[in-house]
Amino acid sequence: MTETSGATSASYVQPSGRVFRWAFAYDLLLNIIWRGSERTYREKTLEHAGLRTGEAVLDVGCGTGTLAIAAKRRVGPAGRVFGLDASREMISRARKKATGARAEIVFQVAGAEALPFSDATFDVVLSTTVFHCLPNHTRDLCIREMVRVLKPNGRLLLIDFGGSKRERHSLIGHLHAHRNFDVFDLIPTINESGLTDQRNGSLGFSDLQFLIATRSGSTSLQSG
Repeated sequence: MTETSGATSASYVQPSGRVFRWAFAYDLLLNIIWRGSERTYREKTLEHAGLRTGEAVLDVGCGTGTLAIAAKRRVGPAGRVFGLDASREMISRARKKATGARAEIVFQVAGAEALPFSDATFDVVLSTTVFHCLPNHTRDLCIREMVRVLKPNGRLLLIDFGGSKRERHSLIGHLHAHRNFDVFDLIPTINESGLTDQRNGSLGFSDLQFLIATRSGSTSLQSG
C-alpha cells in the first residue's frame, strides 16, 4: 500500500490538543463504550456523508482507521481515501488494519491545524469526535483548513458531542471533556467559512450530534 499522500511540501506542524498514544487499547475501549455497536456508528456517519463512487475523502483525526476503511468500501477502487491523525501510534495501527482489509488508503501523521494538502483536493472531509479534544483557540483554524482543502461543492461533516447537557443520557456524554463541549458552538465559524446548505441534528447514536455543510461553488475562500 502506497505511503505517498500527494501532500504539499509544508513541514510537519506539532498539533495542539490531546493526542492518544494507546492505539490497541483505544479500539478495545471503543468496543466497550459503544457496547459492540461501533459498526452502527460508522454506518450512520457515512450515511450523513453521502459518499459516492469515485469521490476523494479525507478523514481528519482518523484514529485507528476504522471509519476510513469503511469509507473506502463506499467510494470503491476509483475513489481515494486519506486518513490523518496526530498520533503516530494510531497511524501505525491504521496502516496495519488497512493492509489486513486490503484497502488502499493513505495514512499520514499530521494535525488538523495545518493540513498537508493543496487547496480544493477533496470531495468530502470527515472529522468525528475530534473537536472536543482541541483547544478553543485552534478550532476555528482547523475548520478553515478543512474548508480550504474541499473542492467547490465539497462537503464537510463534523460529528461530536453536543446539545443540551440535561438531555444527554450516556455515561460518556457526561465525562468532563464531553460534557463541557457542544459541537453546535462551531456553527458560527462554519457559516463564516464559505460553507452553505448547513444542516445539523442528532446522529441518533449516543449523545453525538452532526454538522454538515457544503462549500460554495467558488474556489475563493473567505479570510479568517
